Amino acid sequence: MAVPTPHNTAKKGDFAKTVLMPGDPLRSRFIAENFLTDPVLVNNVRGVQGYTGTWKGVPVSVMASGMGIPAIGIYSWELYSDYDVDNIIRIGSAGALQDDLHTMDIVLAEGACTDSNFAHQFALPGTFAPIASYELLAAAARCAEAKGVKPRVGNVMSADNFYNDGNDGPDAWRKMGVLAVEMECAGLYMNAARLGKRALGILTISDHLYLPECLSAEARQNSFTQMMEIALDTAVEMAK
Repeated sequence: MAVPTPHNTAKKGDFAKTVLMPGDPLRSRFIAENFLTDPVLVNNVRGVQGYTGTWKGVPVSVMASGMGIPAIGIYSWELYSDYDVDNIIRIGSAGALQDDLHTMDIVLAEGACTDSNFAHQFALPGTFAPIASYELLAAAARCAEAKGVKPRVGNVMSADNFYNDGNDGPDAWRKMGVLAVEMECAGLYMNAARLGKRALGILTISDHLYLPECLSAEARQNSFTQMMEIALDTAVEMAK
């Protein structure tokens, strides 16, 4: 597909090789305004704000993905295939499933289980296991350790439904040791695999599905700075 695309008005070269993708467009703007040097708005179609600037002298972009696998499926595919992006790091919130996880804890999503049918398009003769790029995962773990952060590394669940009114709730995933629930990583990982690119989800626990813990919407938008800095430092590591 030629650029600009139906969802992105940026030109070739407007995006850095590494793009951070929060779900929330306001979080994208927050990162650009508070972390990037000389950020430039390169896309604002449907309010899905994309910026490019520098962090520690390295070009980095940040663009929102919206909510859910269909949304991140569109934006990540175009960034990878049309804008020559090599690395996408999803930075978002997640709901904890395990009792030893608490709000503000950091999770590196090594794998992403899902109840989505997103993989159907690839006509695979079996079940695909979406996993993160080891290079990105290892770099993020090093960056977290350098900041004195001990992230949890493991499986997350990329759910199609936020509200669940059926019998396919989180109990079974919790029993399988899945750390947390979110809504995008599996689709991102599948697109990266199909296109020969790299992807990682760095998540902050915003609430707990089994304990009375929950952050406000404002806190989710503005207080995930530890996660943001780990992702930005990971982008610098990948540029070396």
